[in-house]
This record gives sequence, structure tokens and C-alpha cells, in this order.
Amino acid sequence: MKAGEKTTTQLEIIPLLEVATLACFLVLPSFVSDYLTIYSTRIIILCFLALSFDLAWGFAGIMSFGQAVFYGVAGYFVAIAARDLEITSVLAVIPLAALAGCTLALVTGLILLAGRSSTTMIFVALGTLIGSYAAERGLRGWAYIGGQNGIPSFPAITIAGTDLTEGIGYYYLCLVILVVVYLAIRYVTRSQLGLVLSSMRENETRIAYFGYRTGVLKVIVFTFAGGIAGIGGGLSAFYEGFVSPANVGVLLSTQAVIYVLLGGTGTRIGAVIGVIAIEGMSYWLSDNYREIWPIVLSMLLLAVVMVRPAGLVSLFVSESERVGSFGPRIWSKKRGCD
Repeated sequence: MKAGEKTTTQLEIIPLLEVATLACFLVLPSFVSDYLTIYSTRIIILCFLALSFDLAWGFAGIMSFGQAVFYGVAGYFVAIAARDLEITSVLAVIPLAALAGCTLALVTGLILLAGRSSTTMIFVALGTLIGSYAAERGLRGWAYIGGQNGIPSFPAITIAGTDLTEGIGYYYLCLVILVVVYLAIRYVTRSQLGLVLSSMRENETRIAYFGYRTGVLKVIVFTFAGGIAGIGGGLSAFYEGFVSPANVGVLLSTQAVIYVLLGGTGTRIGAVIGVIAIEGMSYWLSDNYREIWPIVLSMLLLAVVMVRPAGLVSLFVSESERVGSFGPRIWSKKRGCD
């Protein structure tokens, strides 16, 4: 074999999964009912939340049980902007949602992560968990935003002055934004920064010995992750047509953890696959086993985690590729003689 010749056996699997998943999303509305298209829009929106947690935990080792806070608060922020200021253009809503998520994540990161040479997983997990609980309780008692009832109605999101409600148009809007966000995450995690983050996840103390300020790096990636969750929360607000304190609660934060653990941490596409698998199974089971579907779903998830601790992605991806791939190359090169 000539030096540098490409072989299909050396092709990375993750890019193939990414392309296959995107292709399925692109053609899905052509093969399913309008109701399933609307339901699939919810799946796409939840992918933002899952990717946010995967970036924090899977690449930087930050066990955040409060990702729903950034998701929900951003939803409240854009809902208030639409209700009180009539800001509904998608060109304004998405940046506002990302800004809300980033700002809150930055403040949280500065409190929990900055100024510390090392933070334990339990400290961060409990800190974010308490933050999620406190945010939900606080929103339930705030009359200006509807208290326990939330904000029930506000204008629809618009593109070029045209209202965009649930359906194929909103589906593809969410899909386009998801692809852009996913590519941004992919670029970051495959860069030298991604290499440092993955190394920090494996051994934070050793990375600190090399002179890296791990606390600062964690705050940066945590802020970025908060912005991603915020975008999902903003899209969710206009998709659902209302926001409530449950959007920032512990339950939704826990769902994000389960999505990523089932799909596979630190792979990006694993978070998306986890959302698809869980929400797809929930839909099918609730339709066919209405009385016991939560129990059946829990047993299935437990079985998968026990058999495949690295997630569903590990069925297709080797451990070496799952741990990390850095740089722009998709094909491996084998050096040898002609």
C-alpha cells in the first residue's frame, strides 16, 4: 500500500453517524405525519440541552445537574421580550436566548469553578443541583412572570415579519440552528482547546502542572454550554407557546444527564442519539402500553446502561475514537512502503 493511501477500514465512524443522522432529520417530514413532524421538532430542541450537558461533562468533566436552568431562564427571557417588547424576530430571539444562557452560566461558573485549582465532581453536581431547585422555587413565587402558571401566551416567532408556528417551517428552522451549533461544538472539541479539555477530563491535576488554569478553562466551556442550552430554551418557548417553572427544574436537568449517558458521553452525536432513542421509545411505549410504559422504559434504559456502559454509540465506535479525535483529518494515514 502506498504511503497515505485511504482505506475504508480506517474511516472514522462518528462522522458517518453524524451524516446519517442529519440525512434522517432532513427527509423525515416527507415520510411521517404532521403530528410526528411536530413531535420531532421537540426532539431537535431537546438535542440542544443534551449537547450542552455533553460539552460540559463529556469533554470538560463538569458534572452539571443544572443545565435546565440555562435552558429555562433563556426561555423566560425571550418570552418576556416577546410579550413586553414585541421582540419576535428570529434574528433577535436566538442571540438573546444564547446571551441569557451564557450570562447565567458565566455567573454560575465563576461561583463554582473559578479561582479553584481543582473542583470535585460532587461539589459541582450538588452546587448546580441546588441552583436548579432554587431557580424553580424562585420562579414559582414571582408574580411578574406568572408565578406557578408561568407565561401562558406571547406572540409567535417571526422570520422577515412572517409568523412561524409549529409545523414543517419551525421544524427546519430548529434543524438549521442545531446543525450550526453542532458544527461549532465539533470545531471546538476537535481543536487544541478540545484536546486540553479532554486531557483535563481525564486528569485535571496533571494538566494544571503544565501551567493551564483549569478553573478558567472550565468557566469558558461551561459558559459556552450554557449558551447552547439557552438557544434550546428560546426555541422551546416559541414551540410550546408558554414557559413554566418546570423548564428550569431538576427533572429536566436529570433528563439531560440520561440522554447523554444512554447515547454516549464525549462524542457529540451520542447526545443526539440519546435524545432520539429515549423520546422515540417514550412515544411508542406510551402509545402501546399506556398503563406501564414508564416502568418498561426505565427497565430498558437500565438494561442498556448495564450492557453498554459507554452508551449506544459504543455499538459502532471504538474506544480510541470515542475518547477523542483532534485536528481536521477524517481519514487515518498509514505509513509504509510502496
